[in-house]
Amino acid sequence: MDNTVSDTLVDTTVADTTTFAMLGVPAPLVAVLSADGKTSPFPIQADTLPDTLAGRDVLGRGKTGSGKTLAFSIPMVARLAGALAGGKRRAGRPLGLVLAPTRELATQIETAMKPLADAYNLKTTTIFGGVSQSRQVAALRAGVDIVVACPGRLEDLMKQGFVTLDAVEITVLDEADHMADLGFLPVVTRIMDKTPSGGQRLLFSATLDNGVDKLVKRFLHNEVLHSVDEATSHVAAMTHHVFLTETVETKRELVQTLASGTGRRILFMRTKHHAKKLAKQLTDAGIPAVDLHGNLSQAARDRNLAAFSDGSVRVLVATDVAARGVHVDNIELVIHVDPPAEHKAYLHRSGRTARAGEEGDVVTIVLPVQKRDTAALLKKAAITVTPQEVTATSAAVLELVGDVAAFVKPAPRAVREERSFGGNGGGRSQGANAQRKRAGRSEGGRSDGGRSAGGRGRSGRDENRTAAASGSRSQAPAGSRGGARNDRTERTDRSARPATASTGDAGRQTQATQAPARAGSRRASHSGGAGGALRVGSLVRSSSTQGGQRGRGR
Repeated sequence: MDNTVSDTLVDTTVADTTTFAMLGVPAPLVAVLSADGKTSPFPIQADTLPDTLAGRDVLGRGKTGSGKTLAFSIPMVARLAGALAGGKRRAGRPLGLVLAPTRELATQIETAMKPLADAYNLKTTTIFGGVSQSRQVAALRAGVDIVVACPGRLEDLMKQGFVTLDAVEITVLDEADHMADLGFLPVVTRIMDKTPSGGQRLLFSATLDNGVDKLVKRFLHNEVLHSVDEATSHVAAMTHHVFLTETVETKRELVQTLASGTGRRILFMRTKHHAKKLAKQLTDAGIPAVDLHGNLSQAARDRNLAAFSDGSVRVLVATDVAARGVHVDNIELVIHVDPPAEHKAYLHRSGRTARAGEEGDVVTIVLPVQKRDTAALLKKAAITVTPQEVTATSAAVLELVGDVAAFVKPAPRAVREERSFGGNGGGRSQGANAQRKRAGRSEGGRSDGGRSAGGRGRSGRDENRTAAASGSRSQAPAGSRGGARNDRTERTDRSARPATASTGDAGRQTQATQAPARAGSRRASHSGGAGGALRVGSLVRSSSTQGGQRGRGR
C-alpha cells in the first residue's frame, strides 16, 4: 500500500458465486447486465460496489482490462436514478461527471454506461476536443444527467458558460495516471474545484505517482482503497514473446507474417507517419488494416475503430494514443513493432489483449540495436521472457499466426481515397497548413485540367481574369528592364503606383498582369473598380503548386 495515502485496505478475495444482486445492485441494472451476459462481477467490481453504492469515496487500483468501467458506472447510475426521482433535469447542470484522458476512452465509457442509464431514463453525453462543439453545446442545453468528458474541452465549455458543475453529486476520475502523463492534472484540479466538496468521488488509477497522490489527498475524503493488482502486474492469461530479428527487411517480413492471421491484432508503432505507412503496406499486401493516431480527425478515428470492432478489418496499426482508448473484445495478439519508450507504455499497450479473463499473446520485435533498451524496459515491467531469434517462417511465429486469412485484393487507390475521405486510414489532416492548402484549392484551381499557356502556377482562367482587369494599362517597351525581370517571376507591389508611372514601372505592371500568379497566398494587385485601377495588397490564391517559383522578383 502506498504510504502517501491514508486509506482503508480491503480484502480482495471474492467467492466465485458472488452475483451483482448480492452486492446490492438494483434489479433494473441487474437485468441490463444479465441481458448482456454479465452475471458475475470481476474482482474490482465485487470489491468496490458495496462501498460505492453506499456513497463512500473509493480509490481503485487495478491493471488495465480489470473491469473498472462497470465498477463506477453501476454506482453512478444507481445513485443518480434516486436523486432524480423527484427532481427535474436542468440545462448545462449535470449530476454526474466522468473525466477520461482520451476521446476513445470517453466514447467507450459512454457506450458502456448508456444501457444502464437508459434503464432509468438518464441522459448521457460525451465532451471532447477534435470535433465541433455545436452538438455538445446542444446536448448540454437540452439537459443531460451524466457527462463523460476529456478535461481540455470540458474546461473550455465551462469558461464559455455552457456547463456548470455545482450540481454534480458523483465524480469519477478514470485512468488518472494517464491524465497525469498527458499533463492534464492542472486542468483536472481546476475542474474538480468546481464540483461540490461534499459530493462522492471515485478515482481509478494503475499507479499513484506523478501527482496522482496529490489528487487523492485533495479531493477524496475517508476513502477506501481497493487494490486488485500491483501496478506492474501482468495478466496470468497473457503470454509474452520477444522476437529478435537481424535487419529491417527481415523485420518487415516478420511483421507481415504475424499480421496475416484470422484473429484481431493490434500493431503498435512509435510515430504517426509509420503507423499510417504500415497500414497501407499491409493493405496493399492483401491484409486489410486501418491506422489510429493523433493526426486523424475524430470522424476518421471513429470510422477506423468501427471497422476494427465489427470485423471489417482485423488489423489495427496504432500509436500510443490507442493504448488506453481501445477496448475491443477478442484481440488475440498485440505486436510491439516498435518497442515503447518506457515500461508503463508497454503494460498499457499489452493490456489490449487478455482482457476480462480472455487469453492473449504479446510480441515485441527487437533489432540488434534495441536489445539493451528492451531488456531494461521488460525488467521494469516485471516481465520475464527469453528472447528468441526468429524469421518469418520460424515455428514460434507460425504458431502465433495460426490459420492464415484469405488474401483480400486491395481496392483501387481512387476508391480507397474516396472511402477514407482523403487517404489511407481515413480522414484529412486537420493542421493549419493543410487547411490553408485546402482553402487555396477551393478558391483557385486549374482551368481545363492543365497549366496556363503563359507559364507556371495559375490556370488560364485566372490569367484571363487578371488580364481583363488590367486592359487599360500602358505597355512597356519590349526591352524594358521591368519586363525582363517579370519574365522570371510575378511582381507583387507594396504601394500604389500613380497613373503616370515611369516606363520601367509601366513595364513591370504590364508584365505582372501577364505573368501567372504563384501558387499559394501572395499579396498581388487586381482590379479595383470599373476604371481598371489596381488595388494593392489583395490575396491571390491558386490551387496549382507545381513548378511555382518561390522567390520574389529581384
